[in-house]
This record gives sequence, structure tokens and C-alpha cells, in this order.
Amino acid sequence: MTVSGVRRAVVLAASAAVLATGCGLSAELDREADPARTGVDAHPGPPASDRSEPPVSVPPGSRPSSGAQGAPGQSQPGAANCPAAGVRVSTGMVTATMGLRAMPVTLTNCGTGERRLNGYPDVRVRDVQRRPMDVTVLEGAGPITQLDDPGPHPVALRPGESARSVFVWRYSAVDTSTLRGSGVHVEIGPSAGAPRQTVEPEGGLDIGETGLLGTTAWQKVTD
Repeated sequence: MTVSGVRRAVVLAASAAVLATGCGLSAELDREADPARTGVDAHPGPPASDRSEPPVSVPPGSRPSSGAQGAPGQSQPGAANCPAAGVRVSTGMVTATMGLRAMPVTLTNCGTGERRLNGYPDVRVRDVQRRPMDVTVLEGAGPITQLDDPGPHPVALRPGESARSVFVWRYSAVDTSTLRGSGVHVEIGPSAGAPRQTVEPEGGLDIGETGLLGTTAWQKVTD
């Protein structure tokens, strides 16, 4: 496939992934790839740092932290690997175009009672050696990109139901040999002060040492 064909495939994959989250990143990805709205590829090729970055498929259940053990006494589907907190965090496919990254994050109520959310996930990014990275986590997507954000609102999850947030960032320099600048371990909690779970998105977050990470507020998954 030609470089142009690969990039068009990336945009299509990104649009499909974001439609599934209910957020409006599709139009922004289109603007990134074709700012003049010509319907053709307006760029001869991606930047050198982006040239070999196809969409990354992440298994629906990203690896949880070693401390995320199943809670006893739970009988609903998925209880065997449900953390003690009663919720399970996973990441979806990373989409990329012209340096813009987007990744859906899903929180599923795997416990026995109702779970209530109202706001943004609590996030900490760590490097390959689990050291905290100098990443500013934003409530919302600006100034990274234009993205529909439902904002804080009550979300009630019955057992088995899920909510979703979208993480967005811009590619920044990553040393591929040492993974310096890559967010390998991402700790995500339902809200500030709640227990976080560690996921390892395949390929990591290529966010650099002093990057920005945008998030959208939790929104109930209805599909």
C-alpha cells in the first residue's frame, strides 16, 4: 500500500473508533489530514517521526496492575478478574494522524452494586521504569485539539455497564531504544482520590517528557 493509502486508512480507522466513543474527534482528524477540504491527500508524506506509526490494536482488556485481583463473592460475568474496587479499566485502539493521537479508555462496573461517576478520570503517567513522567493531564482536550467533551455530569453504572473517556495527545520525541519519553504504564482511576489501576497500552503513549494529555469526562456507553 502507498504512504498516501496508509494515511487514508489511518483516518478512516480513527473516525470509526471515535464514533464508537460518542465523541467528535472524527472531524478534527479529517482537518488534520486534509485542511483544505480537497478530498485528496494534501501532504506528500507524514513527518519522519510519524512515518512508521500505523494504528495500534490494543486488546479489549489491557493488562491490569499486579494488585488488581478478583474480589470474592462476586457472581456476575467477569467477576473472576474484577479488581477489589469493583471496576475494571481497559484501553482501546490508538488512532494516529499527522501527530495527533486518540485512545478510548473504558471503565466497566464489574462489581455487584451501582457505581456513580461525575467528572474526569484521574491519571498518572509513568515511564518504562515506573518513574512518574512530567505530563500535564488536562480536563478537556484544549489546547491539544478540538474535541467534543460532555463535561462533568452524573453517570450511573449498573453491574456490567461501562463509561468511556477519550485521551488525546500530540506525538513528541521518544527514544525507541530506551523508551525515554514513552508513557509505558498509565495509572487510571474513576476520580481523584479513588484507587487507580495500571494499564499498559501497546506501544505506550508517545507523549515525550513534558507533554500534555487531554481527557474527556466519563460518558456512559450506550452501544
